[in-house]
Parts: sequence; C-alpha cells; structure tokens
Amino acid sequence: MDKKKFNWGILSTAKIGRKNVVPALKRADNCEVVAIASRNKENAEETAQDLGIKKSYGSYEELFLDKDIDVIYNPLPNNLHLEYTLKALEHGKHVLCEKPIGLNAKEVALLNEELKKHPDLKVMEAFMYKFHPQWIKAKEIIKNGDIGEIISINTLFSYYNKDGQNIRNQTDAGGGALMDIGCYCISFPRFILEAEPLSVFGSVQKDPVFKTDFLTSGILHFDKQVVATFSCSTQAYPYQRCHIIGNKGRIEIEFPCNAPTDAECKIILNNAEGKNEFVFKANQYQLQCKAFADAILTGSEVPYSLNDAENNMKVIDAIIQSAASESLIKIV
Repeated sequence: MDKKKFNWGILSTAKIGRKNVVPALKRADNCEVVAIASRNKENAEETAQDLGIKKSYGSYEELFLDKDIDVIYNPLPNNLHLEYTLKALEHGKHVLCEKPIGLNAKEVALLNEELKKHPDLKVMEAFMYKFHPQWIKAKEIIKNGDIGEIISINTLFSYYNKDGQNIRNQTDAGGGALMDIGCYCISFPRFILEAEPLSVFGSVQKDPVFKTDFLTSGILHFDKQVVATFSCSTQAYPYQRCHIIGNKGRIEIEFPCNAPTDAECKIILNNAEGKNEFVFKANQYQLQCKAFADAILTGSEVPYSLNDAENNMKVIDAIIQSAASESLIKIV
C-alpha cells in the first residue's frame, strides 16, 4: 500500500479509548484519528472536541460509511464485540477490537471464518501488554536460561467495583471478573510458554445481586508438568502481579497489565547471582497500534492472529465449564 498513515475511527466514547488508545494513536507515526462515534451525538461531539478529533457521528453506522476511515477501534461492551467487528468488515474496514474479542470460542471461530472472506482486511484482539518491552525482556531472560526450567506461573489481578450500572457488573454485557481481567491471567502463561494448557480447573464465585463472577480462580496444566494459577476479582483491593518461577530463579512483573504510560515500571529477576531490576518506560497502547498499522501497511500477518484469540477463549470456556461441573476439563 502507498499510504504512510492510516485513518482510524473510534467506535464509542468508552473510557479506555478516551484515556488510553486515542492518545496513543495520536503519538503513533503511522496512525491518525479522524472520527469518533457514539449513539449519543452530543456525547460524540463533546468527546471529539476534547480529544481534538475532526469528525463526530451520532451513530455507529455513520462511522462505518465514512470512506476516509481505514481502521476501526472497537472498545464496545464485550457482548457487542463480534457484531460490530463483523459490521466493520462488511464495510471494508480493518479492526482492532478490545479483549475479549468474543463471548466464547465459537464466536471467535465464526469471526475467523468471516475474516477469510476478506483477505485484504485485518483483525486483531487488543492484548496491549504483549507489546510492552517488559514482557519481551521477560521472554529474553527465560530464553537465556536465567531462571532455568519454568515450574509455575502465578497471577493475581483485582480491583473494586460494585456499581450495578457498570457494564462489568452486567451479565447481558458479558461482564464479570473472568471476562474483564481473567482473560489477561489466562493469556500471560500462554504468552510466556508459547503453548496451550492441556487441562484446567476453575472456581467461580458469583455476586448474589449482579449474577456476574466477582472472584474467579483457575489452575492451568501445561506440558512438562508446568502449572499456571490465577485469581481475579472485581470486589477486592486493587492489585496486580505476575510471578514466573523456575528451578533456578524467578521473575516478578509488578504491573503485568496496566503498566504506566507516563512513568517507569520494572521487572525483577532473582536467581543465584542475586537480584537484578530492569526498568522500562513505554506506551504499550502506542506500540500495539503502530504494530497493527504496520501489518496493514506491509500486507504482513498481524502480530497475534484470531487463532490465538480463539485459543484464549477456549481456556475461558473451560474454566467456566470446570467451575459448573466441579471437575477437571481437558482442552481440545
């Protein structure tokens, strides 16, 4: 393609778009935000003015019909990810869609099949952490053998939100801890090990009012007797941490998901040689958007395919199935 920059349209005025992705797109040298849409036209206009976006629309359909837009960023509620990503494809737009890209593995498989009908278009699930240099460094440390053979990976991720109006606490919107932040806890070990779990065991606690899961834990069994464990909660003190434990050392990632975009973060290596800290300052959203736009520009594969997204959803499905049946579930 002869374009040097790709025009982005933002689907909704969701907080993650306003606070993280739009500012990141403005910093990426191959991206430009040209329009934003909301079902409330006044809201769209106000947000466009605040963020310095040229065009605003009072419906998502108007955004899709804008011929100037090359790429759609989809941060809608989870239950709308599939529907509006498909609509974007129908209108000839590439799509970067927030995680989880579907409500279950079947939805992602359906999207993957539909994408095959549009060979010139690209779709990627927005797991921005994969682009942060702290995770790339963690992989390098492991590859160099500095922690030996991996034995276990443990993740904790929580925040406190008991607002019934928030989509994270609404079952119809695909809310709950597992879908919102547990998807990261499942993605982390898959990313580090570059492998899929063979079986899982899950535990789910649901809020009696919201009916969404407020505390979900899981055990993921990988090959070579590697085990990954996690707990995620929407009703606990805010905290996040990932520990990668080997037989010769360990890595601690302080902010595995929400690494600050305007301040330093670090990972810590402990082994027989002592303690070593690696400090980073990066905008993972900017890196993600640039990488996606580069794939469009070069016609290459996106960094992480829908097959990866589907595999992550298969584990989520299995965790839910395991909790319901109180049994170990094998991953097919």
